[in-house]
Amino acid sequence: MNSFFSVAMCLRADCAESNKPIAKPDCKRFGYLTAAKGGFFFTVGRWGVRLPKRSFMTNSSSLASHDILTKRFSGRVQFAHHFLPCPKIRHVLFDFDGTLSLIREGWPEVMLPMFEEMLPPTSGDEPAGVRAMLLDDIMTLNGRQTIFQMMKFAERVAERGGVPLHPLEYKHEYLRRLEVRIQSRVNRLSGDAANPVEFLLYGSIALLDGLVARGWSLYLGSGTDEPNVKHEAELLGLDGYFGEHIYGAQDDYKSFSKKQVIERILRENQVDGDRLMVIGDGYVEIEDGKNAGGLAVAVASDEANNGAGRFDEWKRKRLLGVGADIVIPDYRDSDVLLDVIEGK
Repeated sequence: MNSFFSVAMCLRADCAESNKPIAKPDCKRFGYLTAAKGGFFFTVGRWGVRLPKRSFMTNSSSLASHDILTKRFSGRVQFAHHFLPCPKIRHVLFDFDGTLSLIREGWPEVMLPMFEEMLPPTSGDEPAGVRAMLLDDIMTLNGRQTIFQMMKFAERVAERGGVPLHPLEYKHEYLRRLEVRIQSRVNRLSGDAANPVEFLLYGSIALLDGLVARGWSLYLGSGTDEPNVKHEAELLGLDGYFGEHIYGAQDDYKSFSKKQVIERILRENQVDGDRLMVIGDGYVEIEDGKNAGGLAVAVASDEANNGAGRFDEWKRKRLLGVGADIVIPDYRDSDVLLDVIEGK
């Protein structure tokens, strides 16, 4: 009975769905929950124990503990109901654009108008509805290689009876337009006319220094083309934190994904997902990190107002929806954040 009680106390609420794998506090997966009348039934092999409904895992004491944690932060933070500390973490994968770098801030404002311009019209189109559809496509694929957004757009063109260009042609035109927007930023950084901190999400260096001080290994994975990621990381003074562990999009898009980077980290270090933390502002890295059994910190950054400490509400809601454990707008409370993650 004691073993079953300890198992029940270790359940994470994000897995409280029928036949979905359960995660322990150390993030290793075991067993399954099966929906049953009056609650859930947890099964390990032939043995099982009935658990109460979801309210068991979102009771007032757990919510109260999250309230206590929240009060330790000077800025905004949100803990998912399933959050539990993961003191075994030793490896941290970062997204780049919008998570650390703001060089490409405003990129949706380049991609969305391009798509609106190139999308064939149909009868009954409402501009607001079309815009919302395209923006949802763009942001849902945020974190994946840019080519995937172009592939999705090509599908939209075909759906409307148009003849789409090759996705690479769309990508090249998008990058041409984006370069016009960001070239002055790159030039200022290259010529030492700008302080890199201007183009780093607020508190980034303090967070990276805190991770290095703990002896954790850092990795950078981006949907932006790898040569650009490496160049921009160098301009921002971030290359020293990540060394050779900077990964980005490839010409052969099938040869790179954040899921592959995560698998490589775990495989090469011979560790389980409980040793991994993923930090990002994109749907993809949060979902991939959680699927690997790691802890996911979502950065719902308001990039246009860096340092304001406000959430981007679209990011916040969507990233919580794919399983983020913690949501922050920036890294102003990096020391507290890392202590909480370690269970201190």
